[in-house]
Amino acid sequence: MKFKLGELFCGPGGLAYGAMKAKIDNEEFGIIHQWATDYDRSTCDTYIHNICPQHPETVICEDVRKLDIDSLPPIDALAFGFPCNDYSLVGEQKGINGTYGPLYTYGVKALKSHRPMWFLAENVGGIRSANEGKAFEMILSELEQAGYKIYPHLYKFEQYGVPQARHRVIIIGIRKDLPYEYKVPSSEPYKDIDVSVRTALENPPIPADAPNHELTKQSAIVVERLKHIKPGENAWTAELPEHLRLNVQGAKLSQIYKRLDPDKPAYTVTGSGGGGTHIYHYAEPRALTNRERARLQTFPDDFVFIGSKESVRRQIGMAVPCKGAQVIFEAVLKTFAGIPYESVPCNLLE
Repeated sequence: MKFKLGELFCGPGGLAYGAMKAKIDNEEFGIIHQWATDYDRSTCDTYIHNICPQHPETVICEDVRKLDIDSLPPIDALAFGFPCNDYSLVGEQKGINGTYGPLYTYGVKALKSHRPMWFLAENVGGIRSANEGKAFEMILSELEQAGYKIYPHLYKFEQYGVPQARHRVIIIGIRKDLPYEYKVPSSEPYKDIDVSVRTALENPPIPADAPNHELTKQSAIVVERLKHIKPGENAWTAELPEHLRLNVQGAKLSQIYKRLDPDKPAYTVTGSGGGGTHIYHYAEPRALTNRERARLQTFPDDFVFIGSKESVRRQIGMAVPCKGAQVIFEAVLKTFAGIPYESVPCNLLE
């Protein structure tokens, strides 16, 4: 069974790449691209270039609110990492009341229209507490009412071979009329994988001519400030001379000018943010290149991101790590193939 995958809010292709790489012992089972949609042109171009270069027409670049979901080709599986802006703990957390909060309903609409055998929905951990937890309860309820057994779990991707502390709520749904029960894959088989930043960025070294590997221009004061910040420290915890301190009132985000600790997984790669939020190298006084950020998201070096440097930064930060996605998709394939695997109970707690 080759599951035809449709994607809403497809991003640059982290989920799709993980889906296409997903392999199990029973080679009859796999996942193939059917269609994808996103509203951003550069993001769609990146997806086309890497996922379906022979079939650019299968990627629809349109606002989901204007999309004719019913007319899309039939699918066996649906993936949607619906926009997290209104659920992120970093933002205002408007939840269901924000501009982006209600966009999950288009995933529900696609499920009702196309009746795929299973789905994967993804969002930030903060979704659990938005609107005092009511938003998440409502989303789970609507997914279930669409006709699916649901399996929500907080995945800590650094436990699954990803060199980054990235915690995401992922909901797997299996159609209620099907006799399959999904189980969350255990992280035990991945416990010996080195997820340190140093290994991720240096082994093997990134080729000098790798795509998206341009350095960010750093001002002299930023370079000087970074020289005073040790690996693992940030602008608040480092002992900075008076003229290099930040004059900021109120919230002091721990990620500001934070240098990576080479012996630990990276902190979460984000898609936006102003000065001091670019993720900083442990050995050199500079921000990471987009290619280095892509490595932390487990994209291969030949995965080319298309668009301006800021657009590429956003695409990488919004993506699901390819290797994390692959682990989950392989568990789904094993579920349908009847292949047992190590599992843990669903858990939404930190």
